[in-house]
Amino acid sequence: MSANGQQHDVRSQLRNPLKRARGLGSAHSGVGHWWTQRVTAAALVFLALWFVVTVLGALHADYATARSIVARPWNAVLLVAFVLTVCWHAVLGLQIVIEDYVHTRWKEVALLVLVKFIAVLGTLATLMAVLHVALGA
Repeated sequence: MSANGQQHDVRSQLRNPLKRARGLGSAHSGVGHWWTQRVTAAALVFLALWFVVTVLGALHADYATARSIVARPWNAVLLVAFVLTVCWHAVLGLQIVIEDYVHTRWKEVALLVLVKFIAVLGTLATLMAVLHVALGA
């Protein structure tokens, strides 16, 4: 057997058996998570700037004016994009923190489910509110 073949065998023996069974390991699943987190962060730079400018523009407006600002089609679309991106980015970041620092498996799973549930609930509530204003219902 060549030195290269022996080196490959040694590396595969050092991997966690569960990761070997699932086919996970270096660059198998974490890269996608990492890229998604970076893309959402980059999108949030622009969406947060738009959001701050919009909120500052509506700061001293009355209710009807603020509602009409949200009801504008581009503002409604950007607000939906902002909420979705914030929640997605938050879930990705909290997932990493929980996986790295919570060492009891049932607590880790419970926290991951709770974070995703709260994110989905908050996203749906916000989307319903924006659509209610934007569609004038």
